Amino acid sequence: MTLLLMDIAISSPERGGAFCRFAPAARLWCAAPLLCLLGGCDGAPSRNILGSYFPSWMVCALAGLALALAVRAIFKALGMLEELPVPLVVLLAIGCAGTFAMWLIWLA
Repeated sequence: MTLLLMDIAISSPERGGAFCRFAPAARLWCAAPLLCLLGGCDGAPSRNILGSYFPSWMVCALAGLALALAVRAIFKALGMLEELPVPLVVLLAIGCAGTFAMWLIWLA
């Protein structure tokens, strides 16, 4: 079996391990569909914070982290933290939910 890459083919032992080369036209036809994937977004959403641009996902992740820490402090104060079976997973899920909710509310 031969694994064909753009310029070099890793050949099977039956062929003596020789390298094959694509013709230039074949390389063009292989690369042309990949160029369509480059036109996805015109720019990443970003926020100006104190004169510096930060990606919006980073701001939302920090808000989710702050939410998870606040919920942990509340659970600890109420004595519920010891009752959770796997606190790390529960707090991670709360942080992710806060991150995704912030993303949907703020940027949708």
